[in-house]
Formats: sequence, C-alpha cells, structure tokens
Amino acid sequence: MQKLDSRDPSFRAAWEKVCARGSDEDEAPVREAALRIVEDVRARGDEALLEYTRRFDGWDPGTAAGVALVPDDFRAAFRSLPAEGRRALSLAAKRVTDFHARETDSEVKARRDATGATLAQVVRPLARVGLYVPGGTARYPSSVLMTAIPARVAGVREVIVCSPGVRGTGEMDAWTLAACHVAGVGRLYRVGGAQAVAAMAYGTATIPAVDKICGPGNAYVAAAKRLVFGKVDIDMIAGPSEILVLADAAADPAEVASDLLAQAEHDPRAVSVLVTPSAKVADAALAEVARQLADLPRREIATRSIEDRGAVVVAAGLAEAVRLADEFAPEHLALHARNAARLVPKLSRAGAVFVGTSTPEAVGDYLAGPSHVLPTAGTARFASPLSVATFRRRMSVLELTPAALATVAPAVEALARAEGLEGHWRAVAVRVAKAAPARRAAHGKKGARGKKDARAARRGPRAGRRAPRSRR
Repeated sequence: MQKLDSRDPSFRAAWEKVCARGSDEDEAPVREAALRIVEDVRARGDEALLEYTRRFDGWDPGTAAGVALVPDDFRAAFRSLPAEGRRALSLAAKRVTDFHARETDSEVKARRDATGATLAQVVRPLARVGLYVPGGTARYPSSVLMTAIPARVAGVREVIVCSPGVRGTGEMDAWTLAACHVAGVGRLYRVGGAQAVAAMAYGTATIPAVDKICGPGNAYVAAAKRLVFGKVDIDMIAGPSEILVLADAAADPAEVASDLLAQAEHDPRAVSVLVTPSAKVADAALAEVARQLADLPRREIATRSIEDRGAVVVAAGLAEAVRLADEFAPEHLALHARNAARLVPKLSRAGAVFVGTSTPEAVGDYLAGPSHVLPTAGTARFASPLSVATFRRRMSVLELTPAALATVAPAVEALARAEGLEGHWRAVAVRVAKAAPARRAAHGKKGARGKKDARAARRGPRAGRRAPRSRR
C-alpha cells in the first residue's frame, strides 16, 4: 500500500490520483465488445443468447427454455441446504425486509390551490424489473436478497434474475436458488455478461423485456448497462468494491486491517484506503495487513488489490481525516474511532457508514438490513444506495376546474407565444372559449345577487324590517 502524509507538499496531487480511482468498464475495448454483444442480442434474440452462453460460459442449454429456472427449483434448492443455511438465509431475508419496509415515499398530497386547481404527485411501483447477480466461478446469494427484496417490498409485480451458471456445466448453485426462494423471485435465467443485460433490456422470445435493470457485475455488465440506459432505467454503474477506514489513535490495527482486506479479497481492482491522524496506527495497520494476508485463502487477489490500489494516509488531525473521507466519497466508510457516532453528522458523501468497531462492513454485506448495492468510484457524491425508491416512480396528477383554467390562461398564452408554440395556446383557448358562456351566466347571477346585497348593505343591518318596540 502506498503511504501518504497530508503535510507533504506533494500530497494533494497524490491524493487526487487516489480519489480518481475508476474501473475497467470505461476502457474502449470493453465498451466496443459490449456494444457488439448488445446489438447482436437485440437483433437475433435467443439465437445470439445461446451462442454467447456456449462461447463464454462453456455449456450448451440446448434450447432457450433450458436457461430458465422457476420457483419450484428455488424451493427444492432451499430445502436441500443444511439447517443452518436455511436459518441464515431466512434471517437475512427478514432483516432486509424489515429495514426496507420502513422506507417511506414522499408523495405530494393532493391540494386545491387558490385558482381551484388540484395538484398532487403519487408513487407507483415498476411493473417488471431485471436483476443481475454475478455467478459462474463464485456464488452471491446475498446479491439476490439485497436487490430482489427491496423490489418486492416496493410492490414490483414481476422480478426476474439473470445469473451465469457454473462454467462448463451451466448448473446453478443451491444457495443462489434458495435465495431466490426466500426473496420471491419469479424466474432465473442462467445467462450472464453483456448478453444478459441486452436480453433484459430488449427482450427475447424467452426473456421478457424489463423496466429497470439493477445489480452489480463485471466490466462488460457495467458497459452494457450504460449502453441500454434510455431503453430501460438502471440503478447505477457499479465499479470495483471499495472501503475507506477512518481511524483515530485508539483504533485497533488488527480490526482496521481486517476491514481493508475484506474489501481487497473481492477483486484485484478493489480499493482499500486508511485515513488516520496517527502515524503509529498507520504503521501498525500496514504490519497487520501483511500478517493477515499470509493465511488468507484469496491471498493472491487481495495482495494485488492492496499493492496496486491500496493507500494509507496520515492526516494532520481528525478533522482533516473526516474532510478527506468526504472528498473520497467511498462506497463503504468504516469509522474506527472513540464516540464514532459523533462523526456521522460531519459526513455527507458515502454509500454506507459503519459506525464503531462492532459494526464491520461484512455484516452490511450479508444481513444488517440496508441493501449492500451502493454507489462506487466517488459517485456517492450524488448517488444513493439501492432501496425501495429504486423500484418506484413518481407520477404527477393535475386537475383544473374551468374557472382555474380561465384564471391561468393569460399567463399560458404569454408563455406559449414567447416560445412560438401557437398550438399550445390554442389547446387552452378552445377550452376557455367553450366554458365562457357558462361562466358569464354564473357571473351574472352572482352579480345580481351582489347588487341586491350591496343595496341591502347601504340601507343598514335592519333596513326593510320593522323596528322592535321599546320595552320601556
């Protein structure tokens, strides 16, 4: 890991390079390859899908129907797991459901304004969403839970999943299928890569087109999501996993190192950064990283990540460490500090914040509750975690009375004429003209009543009535 000191004159340039981390999905060869696949699947549908499955995943489904698995398959896989596995999946599903069920959508309640117009905004779930779950050489049942459950809580009627089967056989591991069971997935298609994204975006004879595609994937998946955005919505462009650990002088170097390595073992391109005002903690954490790497099963992957993309920053103080963490805008931000909760109000740019040493990021990956699908590569500056809101859309509702339309019509006319859109004004004018006789008639009756009331008012409150006799 490179070591930086914020007091060094060259720090700012080096730190900007650390913050400018990106991912390989932006490379031209990846984009070009993904484009060819997306266009081919769009043109040839299932035929192309089967061809790419044979080429990239090394197995032949035979027919397109062979890539699909259904709820009966999910249920059987769930029952095949050991008891502790079933309990773990059920607990994770319950916690994720409970958290997302507490989300609220900010509808704009209907209100009639002074003109008589009734205006509102309502929230509606998407009809069908497609979720991408990485697979092939690894299993990610947690990704099923963290995407499918928020979609179901949001009210999405149909949730489908695309995930590559085991290379060479096409088999799907029982954990992923069991996660589909507890998360309420409707169907899983054993296809992956850019071809899966294209199939969900444009639809084939086998895979239905969806309204939105969510979930992480490799560089080709990310590039394909970029290409189909606009035809469908997407959640985000997910880059390599990353963590920034903010540690004070009291932090435990072993715990700090374990959090750094938990991200580094994901991918050689994963990014692990430590920011601390303590040079002693920085050095001890570096030593711990080396010690813990020695017997880590994914040592080779984690080592490449730590050496190529890891960084340790010694800040001038805790306040500067907080500021640097916010500049980095990490996917995961772990606070290893005394009274860590007091730092949260000072932070605004992170996908998820893990407060205190009893809250390792790994718990968030599996069953804490909030979805683990988070913005990466600095996009936490403007993007949010996947949530129930990801799977809902807002719809404005407008209702004007004839009187309300007549009230605003002059302003509409002025704006329409300013933009040279005569048809816009005519669409208003025809309605105003149609309602004018009724308004004039109503105004006349009101005017007559008004004149009568005015005469009565001039005569005084008792005019036209016999004055009461005096009792004296």
